[in-house]
Amino acid sequence: MKLVRKGVEEVDDRVGGASFLKRSLGKVFPDHWAFMLGEVALYSFVLLILTGVFLTFFYEPSTREVTYDGPYPPLQGEQMSAAYESVMRISYEVRAGLVMRQIHHWSALVFVAAILVHMLRVFFTGAFRKPRDINWTVGFTLLLLGMGAGFTGYSLPDDLLSGTGIRIGYSALLSIPVIGEWAAFLFFGGEYPAPAFLGRFYALHIMIIPGLLIGAMTVHLMLVWRQKHTEFDGPGRSEDTVTGTRLWPNYGMKALGLMFVVFGTLSLLGGLFQVNPIWLYGPFVPYSASSPAQPDWYMGWIEGLVRLAPNWTEFSVFGYLVAEPFIPAVVLPGIFITIVALWPVLERRFTGDHEMHNLLQRPRDAPIRTALGVAGVTIMAVLTLAGSNDVLAKFLQIEVDTLNEVFKWLLLLAPPAAGYLTYRICRELRDRDEHPIQRPRRVRVRWNAEGGFDDVEDEASPGSSASPPPSGPESPGTRPEERV
Repeated sequence: MKLVRKGVEEVDDRVGGASFLKRSLGKVFPDHWAFMLGEVALYSFVLLILTGVFLTFFYEPSTREVTYDGPYPPLQGEQMSAAYESVMRISYEVRAGLVMRQIHHWSALVFVAAILVHMLRVFFTGAFRKPRDINWTVGFTLLLLGMGAGFTGYSLPDDLLSGTGIRIGYSALLSIPVIGEWAAFLFFGGEYPAPAFLGRFYALHIMIIPGLLIGAMTVHLMLVWRQKHTEFDGPGRSEDTVTGTRLWPNYGMKALGLMFVVFGTLSLLGGLFQVNPIWLYGPFVPYSASSPAQPDWYMGWIEGLVRLAPNWTEFSVFGYLVAEPFIPAVVLPGIFITIVALWPVLERRFTGDHEMHNLLQRPRDAPIRTALGVAGVTIMAVLTLAGSNDVLAKFLQIEVDTLNEVFKWLLLLAPPAAGYLTYRICRELRDRDEHPIQRPRRVRVRWNAEGGFDDVEDEASPGSSASPPPSGPESPGTRPEERV
């Protein structure tokens, strides 16, 4: 122990890290549970890396044709790519291979979901306002990179379902005027299914996109560390301070516990709930398509746009053919992504708010923003459902064309209705002094002289003129505080 302490002191004499470490361990983090959503995404990413390294040892990114002779009887003797055969081997022959595959897939789904829910929390509470507008753009970039990593990873097994999705992606890329053919050649190595496309997707999935994710995540965390957290308004809180729990030991132990909860939950999902059973889909065949065929949930809204697009979206401009997938699969998603990425700039432009903000807003305090956000979420929900129109049509026993008409009307009417209703609710809540849902009346039971019991109203009940001062760890006077 003395040697270790002596070594630490010697290092500190040379690099002077003790003061920095002391300041870092004393950093204050807010206690609200909503601030943990970003950590869920971080821990999911860590598990993605760990399981991905395991799978890399056994996966073969090749379209070379082989004959399957593994332990799964329905596919014995079938021709398939070496990539599909290697994933079948991982699933049926590598010890713990299937559970690692499923944990990896579930982690990807939760990773994107956690980022999305985290961004919704940031949006509806106004946490993206100056000075954190740059971090909003970095966080949204993380979401797009996560979707890209999911799409490329989903495509690597080379099964019939993922092959159908890749063909749609290839068609959308090819439909871009002027540069479409060059872009498709760059990513796919030729006309799909080109022999080189799996190797390029593999490089994107295990090196390029993860490297960009790690870089963007590092920038995101550095900005959070430098600018400090936002927090909800309350007694003892101001724009100049952050109150909460110090990083060490309390917050660090909570974060460590949350990490193990995320790891455990994803492991349970991977072990108990089947996901992406490629043996049921079969190997990819260029002239065939599986039905029903839906991508992972985070790509469903683009699929819905493609399925609901009318025929007139294909036309010619200056001799260039604008193919049918271009508007629904490229233009409309591009417009939506641009609006979301630039939202802090747009809101600042229309509201004229250029002040620094460290306290969060309640959604009802910004009714227009909240209404627009709810309308946007409604659009995404309708489009995601439309991306599964064949499954829903079969389940509901109605025609797909009829269901498409319903979705088109919903896409036209549901977002404005949801936005208007949200706006009215927010206005009503904002203009009231008290929340309409009051706490229940609290009473204390007292033993009277006759041997019975009397109800005595608690001093902190609604309507009481006095309320007890805060005490314990939640008291503003006793909680750690840090200057912004």
